[in-house]
Amino acid sequence: MRIGELSKRSGFSAHTIRYYERIGLLPHADRDQSGQRDYDASILIWIEFLDRLKTTGMPIQEMLQYAALRERGVGTEAERSALLEQHRERVRAHLTELQACLLVLDTKIAGYAGNEKRMKDYDASIPERRRKPAGTRQAGAR
Repeated sequence: MRIGELSKRSGFSAHTIRYYERIGLLPHADRDQSGQRDYDASILIWIEFLDRLKTTGMPIQEMLQYAALRERGVGTEAERSALLEQHRERVRAHLTELQACLLVLDTKIAGYAGNEKRMKDYDASIPERRRKPAGTRQAGAR
């Protein structure tokens, strides 16, 4: 498949695909007779995995390290696993932090919802005040 179709199917821009290929995250694509990149559909699985790593905040340097180990093939499984395990721990820590932030947001939102109800109840309980006619003053107000 050409880069345009790969871009559509992967969600990565053609620029990102070329960049990832240039830095070594993606293997160099074969070229067709006209010199255009011709990707095998199986690359979509690797791109999806890279996208997951990117989404979870793995630095490109570590992604490159993983890609290099993957390229070396059999015998690098332990190193690849260790790299992913370290990243998983960072993701878990970040999730814990995000859950704490979410709790703060939920509490704050619930407070506003409660505040709105309290204000409605307060407004309903205020006796109606009578306005004094314009131009009238209390004695000694000056």
